[in-house]
Amino acid sequence: MSDSIGVAVIGAGMAGKAHMAAWRNAPSLFGSTLPPVRLVSVGDVYEPLAAEAAARFGYARHDTDWRAVADADDVDVVSVVVANRLHREIVEGLLAAGKHVLCEKPLSDSLTDARAMASAAAAAEQHGVVGRVGFTYRRAPGLASIRQLVQDGTLGRVLHVSGRYWTDYGSSPDVPFSWRFAGAPGTGALADVGSHLAYVAEFLAGEIQSVNGGTFTTAITKRPVAAGFALRGQAVPLTGESADVENDDYASFSARFGDGSVVGSLEVSRVATAHPNGLVVEVFCERGAARWDQERPSEIGLALQSDGSRLGGYRQVVLGPDHPYVAGGMAMDAPGVGWGQNQMFEYQARAFLDEVTGNTTDPLPANATFDDGVHNMEVLDAVARSAAAGGASVLVATAEGATA
Repeated sequence: MSDSIGVAVIGAGMAGKAHMAAWRNAPSLFGSTLPPVRLVSVGDVYEPLAAEAAARFGYARHDTDWRAVADADDVDVVSVVVANRLHREIVEGLLAAGKHVLCEKPLSDSLTDARAMASAAAAAEQHGVVGRVGFTYRRAPGLASIRQLVQDGTLGRVLHVSGRYWTDYGSSPDVPFSWRFAGAPGTGALADVGSHLAYVAEFLAGEIQSVNGGTFTTAITKRPVAAGFALRGQAVPLTGESADVENDDYASFSARFGDGSVVGSLEVSRVATAHPNGLVVEVFCERGAARWDQERPSEIGLALQSDGSRLGGYRQVVLGPDHPYVAGGMAMDAPGVGWGQNQMFEYQARAFLDEVTGNTTDPLPANATFDDGVHNMEVLDAVARSAAAGGASVLVATAEGATA
């Protein structure tokens, strides 16, 4: 791998395509000194999708079985971007084959599997094999900038945080049943977008120690069954049958962060009409407040108490080269140019390549570990237990089964 790095992506859906593009573009970021990256394979059980994606993004071939990727001598790095319940078998197989693995969040659909994956990653790391989880929003320049303002004292200590991640991909009852609508309570909107919101809140306010007020709602209880392979957002023939939705369309909870003195409220939905990707986070601090909105990703709102009441209130701060990730991280790294979630995947991929190659020349912050991924799922599990107990306060469990 010293001469070049061969990459593959398993899963050719929407997020998989973001990974494919990211591996292609990552070497061009930040004056890269990385070895050449070879785009080797796109893997998906639905061959037409795998073939189309491989051709579109310039990968040399496509495969329909992840084992072919694991066995391939020309593959060094693999993104795993498939249904959560499939992660464990694929990730453990790839790690055992010596492949460096970047796995999408959440790590799995069960804590048992997630903890087993973390153990496998720890064992693989003893042999120089890297396993990491993609917490993509940590790479948002706006969120990284707010974190910086908290840590350097500009905003000061966080008092409380508010966040919501509203999406509408399930808002129509005509959307066909898929794996996203199957599974226990907590594996729906909470696992899908709530996993993002949880780690984003922790990125700004510290680790979640306990949750309370867990609430789940399934607003659309039945969905039509597709006849054949159903791509998200595309019309597909139906069988005329329907399937019961098993998990949550909406979830909300409150949390305590750090030593318990910082509190927050978090809300997620997949049935929020008119909000295709509505992640909004707001932190209130000793010296002011800050706000970031995924629908306006190239700016933050900033309010400082030092401005006084006459000039108080949020002001728009347009992000640019003075903020994290921008300088050198964009082809046009100038204020007001704009960027979005696709660039976050590129920063994530570049950070992974930095770590795999041992790059010490201004490497980006490392991606989340599998242990971080387990903690993320422990938070989601605590929310599910709170909801099952009528909103009771629940401590976040540790890997040993104790409480944090």
